[in-house]
Amino acid sequence: MIDSLLMPFQFPFMQNAFLICLLVAVPTALLSSFLVLKGWALMGDAVSHATLPGIVLAHIAGAPLILGAFAAGMTSALLTGYLAENSRIKRDTVMGVVFSGMFALGVILFTAFPSNAHLDHILFGNMLGVGPRDLWTAGLISLGVTLALAAKWRDLMLHAFDPAQARASGLRLGVLHYGLLTALSLTIVATLSATGLILAVGLLIAPGAIAFLLVRSFGRMLVVSVAVCLAAMLGGTYASFYLDSAPAATIILVLTAFFAAAFGRRLHLTRAASRRAGIAG
Repeated sequence: MIDSLLMPFQFPFMQNAFLICLLVAVPTALLSSFLVLKGWALMGDAVSHATLPGIVLAHIAGAPLILGAFAAGMTSALLTGYLAENSRIKRDTVMGVVFSGMFALGVILFTAFPSNAHLDHILFGNMLGVGPRDLWTAGLISLGVTLALAAKWRDLMLHAFDPAQARASGLRLGVLHYGLLTALSLTIVATLSATGLILAVGLLIAPGAIAFLLVRSFGRMLVVSVAVCLAAMLGGTYASFYLDSAPAATIILVLTAFFAAAFGRRLHLTRAASRRAGIAG
């Protein structure tokens, strides 16, 4: 019985999958809390899709894919900010136009310049094919992003919650704004080999949303989001071994189940509080 339960840990490809889960869970969870608080939940979706043309161009040029992905993500984010500030169009509308256009450009480039790269691996990840280079890349990026967010989490929280108060307090809003965008782009690059472009969105939204439903203070929200992300990534990867399913998709499904449970709990507590208030009245 015990041998059967421990079987996934005996294979090197599963060991690497568990390891990359541990590496990317912390920065994605922390970022998801800031994105949810700031109302940037779709920014993670947008930036992840926009990295595709950068990846394809980097592959064509023989450059590291990480550089192409980061450059494309940041360029698109900056372009979105410029267009939103210099037009009457709302930011979410500009975001939809820019990032869908970038994703379409990436697909066209990929089909126009055939290569041995698999589009499925770029879009949905290849967690079971993670190698030492992927682990080092994800580990270094995750460490840098985690340390930066941990050092500036109070400033970023104030910037997300009350920009006017942050400006009055002397914080450099531009640095915080573009710093958060940089952290987002780097984190998406770190998750490329694990969950791919599309499923990375779930890691950048769901943990923060779940924690937001469970706790009321932002400090606890950060801790809970990390715990939820770790549990979902490790549990989903473990379950995928026995279900013979894609690890990344299984992880997102586990996160969805966690969100449904958290929402159900919040709904129950709200109704219970309403009944007590009615009785007291």
